[in-house]
Amino acid sequence: MLTIGSRGSQLALWQARWIQARLEGFGVECRLEIIHTTGDKITDVALSKVGTKGLFTKEIEEALLAGTIDLAVHSLKDMPTELPPGLTLAAIPEREDPHDALIGGRLANLAQRAHVGTSSLRRAAQLRSIRPDLEIENIRGNLETRLRKLDEGKYDAIVLASAGLRRLGWEQRITELLSPEVMCPAVGQGALAVETRDDGGEAQQICRRLEHAGTRVAVTAERAVLAALGGGCQVPIGAYATIDGATIRLRAIIVSPDGVQVIRKESSGQATDAAAIGRVLGEELLAEGGAEILEAVYGA
Repeated sequence: MLTIGSRGSQLALWQARWIQARLEGFGVECRLEIIHTTGDKITDVALSKVGTKGLFTKEIEEALLAGTIDLAVHSLKDMPTELPPGLTLAAIPEREDPHDALIGGRLANLAQRAHVGTSSLRRAAQLRSIRPDLEIENIRGNLETRLRKLDEGKYDAIVLASAGLRRLGWEQRITELLSPEVMCPAVGQGALAVETRDDGGEAQQICRRLEHAGTRVAVTAERAVLAALGGGCQVPIGAYATIDGATIRLRAIIVSPDGVQVIRKESSGQATDAAAIGRVLGEELLAEGGAEILEAVYGA
């Protein structure tokens, strides 16, 4: 029997159970173990102000290394680009819709000074660059909590990942899907990460069967951008890659938190060069002003 570690939110458990069902389809018996992470415990502070990587993964990875669980299921966008020694991403299954979604109205139609909730500095910065009149406010909690706060009138609209809403069957709540040209998604958004010990053991071998090659290539490019920028998960960086046959197209963005300075870059090339394309694009972003933006963010 394999033990799957997961956070306890409704979405995290859906994701873990989806992986469990896939593994059980291979004839592998599994059980779930809920692990509470630092990010789950800090609910009253904007994530960008906490200042640590691995907010939603650290305790789960410690359990993996201790051998109390055999695999972990994460949202890939929560994963730092560097894993602890001894751990690996055994599989990245096929990606769900990577776009950001607006709930409560359409961006162009929101009233002047409308209150928009998001916990993401990336989303807040891009919103401010497009609609500087909006009042961007921090919102924490799991998906159902955020939707309830919207329904209670505490916000005029909120921004969430489309993938989570779709996985939970709440896609009807989406009032506008934001294109990457309007809001560049987070690195790895919509993708799951199946993490195991890098020991060639049963869990690692079985989980490899969950791999989706195209998704792996796309997120490899995106994560290479993030690694080149030295960014964690809670910085105003977006990257989004698409695959067309043997070609990869990668776009990336850095935005100052006030939305005033926006640096966009795009690149394409052979999908086999995904990591190098991402690294070079990240270095170009740094050279064209991204370094100053990130320095200001980290120094804040």
